[in-house]
Amino acid sequence: MDVAGALVVSRFCRVLPVLLSAAAFASCDASRGGAAPVVQPGAPGQPTRDIPVAAAIAPASRVLSPADVRFMQRMIGHHAQALEMTALVPSRSTREDLRLLAKRLEVSQDDEIGFMREWLERRGQAVPDAHAHHALAPSDLMPGMLVPEEMARLEAASGAEFERLFLEGMIKHHEGALVMVQELLATPGGGQQPDVFTFTADVEADQRIEIERMSGMLDAR
Repeated sequence: MDVAGALVVSRFCRVLPVLLSAAAFASCDASRGGAAPVVQPGAPGQPTRDIPVAAAIAPASRVLSPADVRFMQRMIGHHAQALEMTALVPSRSTREDLRLLAKRLEVSQDDEIGFMREWLERRGQAVPDAHAHHALAPSDLMPGMLVPEEMARLEAASGAEFERLFLEGMIKHHEGALVMVQELLATPGGGQQPDVFTFTADVEADQRIEIERMSGMLDAR
């Protein structure tokens, strides 16, 4: 199975319990005619919260959180920079494990950008240019993103120096994505729709696993 196929299987295995859980809650509630809430897990270290079943299963046209929209719009640019970083790997490193990591990141981040663009389009929301972050001041970049000077150093490096800068930069980048997820889930109304919560849970799981892997690769240098 190739990298893309493995990612699809892995994500489906993580998403399925969430979907089955939401469906079970909705089914039980409908059968007894009550209005019991759906228990939505919080961000790591945060308590769960109750949301009405109607809100959990309502169509996108009826429930649209501004926090969800902003998260999707900002995360597109965040992921786009990760793709710019991975694109540098083949010409600057011969380290096989780094090349494999970069390919995995490329597949997952590109797939997620596609999901976010489609999510915004289906709801009639603006889809930002994936490279609009180039025009932002460093202070306006999303959490964890490399500033222009850091990207320039990465582009100019090669060999062991590039590998160190890449791993350090991508760890920082991933940690910023986790901050964005936590901020969304801490915002009233944010991350309550099943598709948004499932997506953020998927991002969270992938980024944490990859941070651990990259930290190990740094230590092994």
